[in-house]
Amino acid sequence: MFERVATPIHGCWELRYRRFEDDRGCFVKTFHRDAFAAAGLETDFAEEYYSVSRRGVLRGLHFQTPPMDHAKLVYATAGAVLDVVLDLRVGSPTYGHHHMLELSAAASNALYVPKGLGHGFYVREGEAVLVYKVTSIHSSEHDQGIRWDSAGIPWPDRAPILSERDRGLPGLLEFNSPFRYEP
Repeated sequence: MFERVATPIHGCWELRYRRFEDDRGCFVKTFHRDAFAAAGLETDFAEEYYSVSRRGVLRGLHFQTPPMDHAKLVYATAGAVLDVVLDLRVGSPTYGHHHMLELSAAASNALYVPKGLGHGFYVREGEAVLVYKVTSIHSSEHDQGIRWDSAGIPWPDRAPILSERDRGLPGLLEFNSPFRYEP
């Protein structure tokens, strides 16, 4: 169903899906409980949602804190994004490090993001639709983030389109992480 490719951040995986194409278009299976379980990935998704973003938009870096923290599966159904995760797990050998990759409908890939990582993305061109599956229900009280420009991430745009909320997030050095690394 998919090839699981390790990223430099423990527990974070790129999933490269099998893509079936014919003269009608394509078909991609993005989730199969047994295949995820066999790969050691969480399978109990509580919510699913999507965002539509245009060129120049940067969303993130978002996460939920315990006890409402969640693993996340993210993939594009249209367009492409420059996707980024930031390790916020105290004690992790990659704490404060990020990983960046392109997620696109054409590549049929996804990112599995474990608990304790911030997540964000940037749309370089056109419009992109990103789907998110998460293992906990959204909680406004636990919904937090790290400011996009505070973690040394080489975003391609120094003046992206941001939400008011994302502009006001704390920087990485100001964030007292509740996440703990568990190898």
